[in-house]
Amino acid sequence: MAEPYVRKLSTILLDAVTDKDPLVQEQVCGALCALGDAQPAEALRACEEYLWQHEKLAHPYRTMILRAMETVVSGHISELDKDVARAVIFLASSEMTRAKELVCDWQQAASNVLVAVGKRFIGKVMEEVLSKFQPGALPHYYVVQTLANLAASNVFGMVPFLTSILSTMLPMLGMAKHDTMRVAFCCALQRFSESTLEYLANLDQAPDPTVRKDTFASDIFSAYDVLFNHWMQSREAKLRLAVVEALGPMSHLLPSEKLEEQLPKLLPGVVALYRKHAEAFHVSKSLGQILEAAVGVGSRTLEAQLDLLLAALHAQICVPVESSSPLVVSNQKEVLRCFTVLACCAPDRLLAFLLPKLDASNERTRVGTLQVLRHVINSAAPQMEVKKPFILSSMRLPLLDTNTKVKRAVVQVISAMAHHGYLEQPGGEAMVEYIVQQCALPPESEPRKLAPDSEDLPEDGVRAISISTLYLVSTTVDRMSDVLWPYLLEFLTPTRFTGALTPLCRSLVHLAQKKQEVGADAFLIQYDGNVSLPSPYAITTRLLTVSSHPYLGDGRGAASLRLLNVLHRNIHPLLGQRWATTIPLLLEHLDEHTEETLSQKEWEEKLLAFLRDTLTVVSDNTWTCQLSLEMSKQLPCYNGIAQEKNFLYKCIGTTLGAASSKEVVRKQLQELLETARHQEEAEREGLACCFGICAISHLDDVLAQLEDFMRSDVFRKSTGIFNIFKDRNENEVEKLKGTLILCYGHVAARAPRELVLAKVESDILRNIFQYFSTKVLGIKVETKDPALKLCLVQSVCMASQAICSSAQANSFHFSRKAELVAQMMEFIKAEPPDSLRTPIRKKAMLACTYMASLEPALEEHVQADLIHSCLHSVLPVLPEPEGEDDHQESLYLDTMRALEGLLTGLLRRNMTPQGLQIMVEHLSPWIKSPRGHERVRALSLSACLLRYFLEHLHISALVPFHNLGLLIGLFSPRCADLWPATRQEAVSCVYALLYLQLGYEGFSRDYRDDVAERLLTLKEGLVHPDSAILFHTCNSIAQVPEIVSVLRSKLQETREEYILQAAQHSVHLLASQHCAAVVTSLLGSPLPFDSHTCTLWRALAVEPSLTTQVLGLLLEKLSKDVPFKETRAFLLSSSPGRVATLLPLAATCALCEVMSAPASGPAVLELYPQLFAALLLRISCTVGVALPRNLQAKERKGVGSAVAPRSLEPCSSAADALQAMLLRGGNEDVVQRMELEGGWQLLRTSAGHEEGVTRLASAMAKFAGPRLPLVMKALVCTQSSVYEIQRVTSTSFLAELLNSNVVNDLMLLESLLDNLAARQKDTCASVRRLVLRGLANVASGSPDKVRAHGPQLLTAVIGGLDDRDDPHSLVALEAMVGLARLLDLVEPQDLHPVLLHVAIRIRPFFDSEKMELRSASIRLFGHLNKACQGRCEDVFLEQVVGGLVPLLLHLRDPQGPVTSVSGPPGRAGRPGSGVGAQRAVPQACRFALRMCGPNLQCDELAAALQKHLQEGRGLHFGEFLNTTCKLLMHHFPELLGRLVSTGLFYFKSSWEDIRAAAPMLTGFLVLHVEPELRPQVDLEQLTAALQLLLKDPAPLVRMKAAETLGRLVKFA
Repeated sequence: MAEPYVRKLSTILLDAVTDKDPLVQEQVCGALCALGDAQPAEALRACEEYLWQHEKLAHPYRTMILRAMETVVSGHISELDKDVARAVIFLASSEMTRAKELVCDWQQAASNVLVAVGKRFIGKVMEEVLSKFQPGALPHYYVVQTLANLAASNVFGMVPFLTSILSTMLPMLGMAKHDTMRVAFCCALQRFSESTLEYLANLDQAPDPTVRKDTFASDIFSAYDVLFNHWMQSREAKLRLAVVEALGPMSHLLPSEKLEEQLPKLLPGVVALYRKHAEAFHVSKSLGQILEAAVGVGSRTLEAQLDLLLAALHAQICVPVESSSPLVVSNQKEVLRCFTVLACCAPDRLLAFLLPKLDASNERTRVGTLQVLRHVINSAAPQMEVKKPFILSSMRLPLLDTNTKVKRAVVQVISAMAHHGYLEQPGGEAMVEYIVQQCALPPESEPRKLAPDSEDLPEDGVRAISISTLYLVSTTVDRMSDVLWPYLLEFLTPTRFTGALTPLCRSLVHLAQKKQEVGADAFLIQYDGNVSLPSPYAITTRLLTVSSHPYLGDGRGAASLRLLNVLHRNIHPLLGQRWATTIPLLLEHLDEHTEETLSQKEWEEKLLAFLRDTLTVVSDNTWTCQLSLEMSKQLPCYNGIAQEKNFLYKCIGTTLGAASSKEVVRKQLQELLETARHQEEAEREGLACCFGICAISHLDDVLAQLEDFMRSDVFRKSTGIFNIFKDRNENEVEKLKGTLILCYGHVAARAPRELVLAKVESDILRNIFQYFSTKVLGIKVETKDPALKLCLVQSVCMASQAICSSAQANSFHFSRKAELVAQMMEFIKAEPPDSLRTPIRKKAMLACTYMASLEPALEEHVQADLIHSCLHSVLPVLPEPEGEDDHQESLYLDTMRALEGLLTGLLRRNMTPQGLQIMVEHLSPWIKSPRGHERVRALSLSACLLRYFLEHLHISALVPFHNLGLLIGLFSPRCADLWPATRQEAVSCVYALLYLQLGYEGFSRDYRDDVAERLLTLKEGLVHPDSAILFHTCNSIAQVPEIVSVLRSKLQETREEYILQAAQHSVHLLASQHCAAVVTSLLGSPLPFDSHTCTLWRALAVEPSLTTQVLGLLLEKLSKDVPFKETRAFLLSSSPGRVATLLPLAATCALCEVMSAPASGPAVLELYPQLFAALLLRISCTVGVALPRNLQAKERKGVGSAVAPRSLEPCSSAADALQAMLLRGGNEDVVQRMELEGGWQLLRTSAGHEEGVTRLASAMAKFAGPRLPLVMKALVCTQSSVYEIQRVTSTSFLAELLNSNVVNDLMLLESLLDNLAARQKDTCASVRRLVLRGLANVASGSPDKVRAHGPQLLTAVIGGLDDRDDPHSLVALEAMVGLARLLDLVEPQDLHPVLLHVAIRIRPFFDSEKMELRSASIRLFGHLNKACQGRCEDVFLEQVVGGLVPLLLHLRDPQGPVTSVSGPPGRAGRPGSGVGAQRAVPQACRFALRMCGPNLQCDELAAALQKHLQEGRGLHFGEFLNTTCKLLMHHFPELLGRLVSTGLFYFKSSWEDIRAAAPMLTGFLVLHVEPELRPQVDLEQLTAALQLLLKDPAPLVRMKAAETLGRLVKFA
């Protein structure tokens, strides 16, 4: 049986090889291979017979069969007997040579079969192949190709045949006239030569160890003669390349003397091919092999060819690498290999050729030469050892090249040199310096990203590769430690290497740590022998200065501090312990911040504190002085780097402050003044900081030095009379004066307070003013330079602040106060009043603020003048256009704050009502200014002063606040100012004044007055104040319609606000007496209501009792007429044609307008249930209803205009009215929830109306529970409505209420259930469906009540399964969904009797055409299994087993997402609602299979189902099906027949994915079953069914059928 069945399967599959789909063909071949894996001999025989029997089968299909045969042979060569091998060999040979012309795929496949068999049966294969390789006749192309491949695949088997093959082949070479055949011979000779060389290299493993190279020498030479002398001259490029590929390995087999003889011709011949072939890889590879052969025999003729070779190879290495072809890269490697061979045999000649090339100016030449140089340094190290000095000296010019590619190549050469000891030679330091130079390149000049076709394949730039090289050389090449340490320290201080500081510091840290490990002595720097090394002072200064901006240059701050820490012993012996504590704290601070979050000021303070601490620890005046000298020396290095130079000045000041030698301090201060670049603002500031910091310790010396400098020749030369008129010198003098003035200011600010007071007037301020104003010929000349003014103001401000912050400030008599204030006022007055460009007035006001608090007090007229000047300088400044200049805005705000501070400071000197009155009097003109921005600013200042006065109010006796009336009179008119900000500030002033009065009357500070506090609530409302209202009424019943009409017409003629308000009041009074008449009259207004009519409707909502009447009348009008009329078109056809009636439409619009008025709230609450029910049902019966034709045009015109702001569309207007009613009834949450969930939109559409009602009910249950009893009562009354849609709407609403526990809380559950149960026999299927939904909703709304009503609920829901009047089975679908929700909650005794009935009833839905029915039935089946876990009866177990195959196959259900029918209760269980969790039918199958698992009473299978089918986990269907079938067949082998036969049913499924899954299931079952169970399966039926599937239109199905057929071999 086995053999015939395998043959049958093979034949079926072989017939399917002709399938048009490539993937199916591939699967068929895979199945053939699977048959071959089980029965290789039978499968091969079947394929062989098939090919013999189908000689006309097209060659593409023959090719596939041959490839399958090759796979089987390769995998089972050891299992084949000689007979099968012989048959396969004969077939393959025949297939290979059947066609004389070349058919590559087919003949190659046959050749591959022969090669595969030849791995074991080489003799038989050779016998067959040699029979077609006879002397005197050219063989078939693939005969020669097969011999070549056999030589490559079975070296030890083929080499013994080579002698006879070569003797037969040599005569054929002359007979081969076609290039294709010649290529085949070349390929064969190449493989023969390579096999021979491999054989000779492994003689110890060879079957015949006596074989020698000489055996083949003469034949190979004869072949060489033909190939080189004849074929290589061909015009065919492919042949030339084949020849050159063969010549490489052949050269190793040529006799030594012949090779020596041929080299003068061979080498030029091969080299000449470079000119003929663009892709030179094969030429280079062969050339390398020939060179190796020549060197191997010690050729003497090679030397004569060196010039030619070197020139050709160098040209190749210089070719631009523009192609992405791997052959181009491989060619470069082969060329470099050739250079390695030449370097080993002729190093002198090679270098004599290469090194001059480095002087070439051509970029490619230089780059190529450097590549070769790097390669030979690495690959021919012994030969290059003595050449190191020459190579180093030759790098002189490349080091100067600025080309990026050359630079990268140079860096790579230097990296190779470092590894091989070159840099230890003289000249090596230049290489190290070059690397550091490249590390210092600016990052922005680096190339962004090179194009794919660029010559530079790596994307790293020169800087990046240099940084990497420096670090690697420092850390991984041990021999470089002595070269780099301490040499790299020389690069720390020169500014041209600033960009390289971070990599330098990292390398030096590593080197220093290595030296420390060796020993302390090795680590200490010996300055005696290294005079060029920077001193400890230079290193400290440099590293500390660059650390001031720590995130620049890849984080050079942290790198510098780490290096400083490592070098502590070289800096000073005492620093180690202290720096071990302080530097890590600084590094930690940097780690905690980024460049954006770091406070620069705080960081500089930390560094200066670190410097002070260091100087304290050292406590050596000589060391400190040396450090300060070095710092001064390095200042010019930072010209152009203002921030770092500024910090260095601070360091100098700190260091000088620690120096004890006064002479040194003064000398250095003098030098700093002489050498500073006074023209630069930042440098002036930095130098002044330096003097200020130094003054902390040396105040007298600093002041003396400043005076000495003023008297010195340097200063005199600058300020001579004849130089005054020279612009350039005058400018320089002004800048120099500015520096000196700033120095005095910083000295005053930083020096000890107790010392400053004695010096501030006599020394500091005197000299400041002496510099500021100069006498020329006895005339006082003041500067016009704004920078100098700013310096003066800033210094005066600092001096004043210093005096104020002194402990003796109260007793200090500031005699120059009036003079200084007068000077500041001059500056303030000189500033342009309409613009703000400099901070002069801000700084001047700050200085005046500080001085105001000092004695003596300012005279009244001076104070008044000061206030007047400041107000006139600041308040008129025109505001900047919004968003234009943030800097200007910031400067103005700072200036205003300075003005506030000045006025507050002056008020502080006179904290009396009179003092306050004086201040306000100064502000009074500005408060009354016609310019708005001036009023706002003046009132803002007034409010600030009043707040300050109130906060600091101290009253010793109860006195009246006499100024209250005057001040209130000033501020209160501004409460009605045109500017909103002015109004608000005015209220703030009045508020403060009222509390001031209360304070003077004796009330405590925390007392709160109701009248005053009410002002704060008024303050926000002042932005949009209301106007007064004027009412005119009329009260005559006979004129109601006319009055309303006249009011409407008059309103259309005017837009005056007071007329509109009067009209509203009139209508309200009229309606209070004649409500029905007014409502009727207004309802008669044209639709859509215009804005004035809407206003009149809203006027009826002012008084609650009237509003209730109006709403009641409108509800009557709403129900008085039918909601729509059928059009004639609707009556004559089935298409919808309903038009809204006018009266209900107008009443709806009116309801919306009335309820949109806030005052209608109480009336809406009173009529809440009636309004809700009426409007909800109005929405339901207007869905899809059109406007009358005469209103449609008006509706279109109104879109986008202000005339009709609300929609007139019937359903939309009803929805708007319901929204207004809910908002006015206090249910904003309901409206927002509906808006959020899209409920309002759903309500308006036919498809979504039911879902919209459900969402509304859910929102009402959640947010409006107390309203539900009366709403429910109102809706129950409508359930007998003649309109089917209204019954559906009310049932949907009531059904959803049961989804919430609120009905249980309100004791509505029983009545709701009874009401819904009464609707079970409704003629409308939708109502019956919604009844079932409502009953099932009890499971989520009141789960604890399900057991009490279990029989009633089960009976109703199961009855829905048998609803015969629903052609679409939607009622049955709802029943299945509901039952799934109820099962877990009912009593077991109520459930068990119906389990089997339900399971049988829902089984047909598993394969329903509707995906919702499939999903719901399958998920319910899962719930049935879940309900009886552990108590499964045999009868139900039968249902479980019967459902396995459908469930497994529907995991591949092709349908898209459906609404979930289980899971969380509520809307998630609604079929077809389009909301809730969206899941696919396969998800239902997952759930059902997980629930079935325990009932199958197999723990391993249940665990596998749980593992693979978890919710949310991806499923690999094939893997899962394989595992499941394996476990089923292991534990339930008796089910095989039943499962297979059930699966056969799905072979005819209408869904492609399931038709494909069914044979997969069968295949996996067969794969894992024992062969002895074969009788359970009708093999003939199964095979026939699978054979039929091989003709299925879907390729996927055909693939799976083929795969399964391959597995049926188990039953063979």
